[in-house]
Amino acid sequence: MDSKTPVRYAFIDVQNTEGTVSQLLGFVVDWHKLYRYLKEQWNCEKIFFYSGIEQGNGDKTNEYLDLGKLGYEMRAKPYTIYKNPGKVLKINCPKCANEIDYKVEGNIRWKSNCDAELSVDATNLAKEGVEFLMFTGDGDFEYVIRNAVGKGVKVYVVSSAKKIKVAPRYSVSRFSTKLR
Repeated sequence: MDSKTPVRYAFIDVQNTEGTVSQLLGFVVDWHKLYRYLKEQWNCEKIFFYSGIEQGNGDKTNEYLDLGKLGYEMRAKPYTIYKNPGKVLKINCPKCANEIDYKVEGNIRWKSNCDAELSVDATNLAKEGVEFLMFTGDGDFEYVIRNAVGKGVKVYVVSSAKKIKVAPRYSVSRFSTKLR
């Protein structure tokens, strides 16, 4: 490696990346191919993989162990399971115009928050002459990115600003407006 080649690190927010790829782009990430690409084409020194894992999920555990053997710096932790509370909406009946209560059940969500781990790893590696590839669209990393840039790091955010329609008048994007 010559003196002009930057030291590169990739940080993969798996939950956000998988959501972007499947919902917006319509395919599934091949983590083995991505690893080889980041090593061979981008010369990444380390590739960090941040994800939650369901306790007792042997298949996913084995997959993650395999990815760790491949060379990923694994940062996996158990999912937290929580239930969003239900809501009661006041709506007007379209036939009789009476106000009625419409109960919306809360849904079960699986969440792993690896933001702190990614933030600490990125902060510890941020210095002049380093480049980061951050696979996320999560606006929570705005401060980490600003901090890294302030230390002379060149940051590439890998995500998609593509929007998908979720209702007649509403669209969503996996790329936070904080990162635009």
